[in-house]
Amino acid sequence: MQQPRGAAGGRGCALFPLLSILFVQGVRTVLSLEISADAHVRGYVGENIKLKCTFKSSSDVTDKLTIDWTYRPPSSSRTESIFHYQSFQYPTTAGTFRDRISWVGNVYKGDASISISKPTLKDNGTFSCAVKNPPDVYHNIPLTELTVTERGFGTMLSSVALLSILVFIPSAVVVILLLVRMGRKAAGVKKRSRSGYKKSSIEVSDDTDQEDNNDCMTKLCVRCAECLDSDYEDTY
Repeated sequence: MQQPRGAAGGRGCALFPLLSILFVQGVRTVLSLEISADAHVRGYVGENIKLKCTFKSSSDVTDKLTIDWTYRPPSSSRTESIFHYQSFQYPTTAGTFRDRISWVGNVYKGDASISISKPTLKDNGTFSCAVKNPPDVYHNIPLTELTVTERGFGTMLSSVALLSILVFIPSAVVVILLLVRMGRKAAGVKKRSRSGYKKSSIEVSDDTDQEDNNDCMTKLCVRCAECLDSDYEDTY
């Protein structure tokens, strides 16, 4: 009578590894939903902040997919729901984030991101993004630490410095080069005048042409003046 019991026990021991393998495979199938989010996000007061969240699921996206964003203030265990999605967007209508949460994601591209408008220092805290896409419902829940600060003088100064580097410094270099060139040309003219420099035939011809042009302009002006005088006399 003991032999059959031993045989049954042996069959039970043999089935245990098989059941374990099936259980592990089943868990892997259920836990095929992966979510990723930025661990730390820095923003500035009054400037929109994007909280990025992406997910990967082994199942196709359907109208059963849900997304939930929650917020927990610093040094507190209390959490509040600030956004819910299921075919439509449902931002919170109460609390600190009322009318300040916007949907910027695309579930068909695995994007579950949201945006916070007009952030303040009171928005600092921990945000979590949870996604369920049946039959994928078990997953990790990543946390995002948001730090909102005022834009200080150092940030403004860095912006001004960058603008100076990109605009003013190249312009200053061009002006300096032009001044150096003009200074060298003026120095050369003075040196030639002191040493009794004689102009070349080309320079002489250029000066002659310039004088001829000046004479022509002078004669033209005189002629115009005579015409105006004659017209003035005829009227009388």
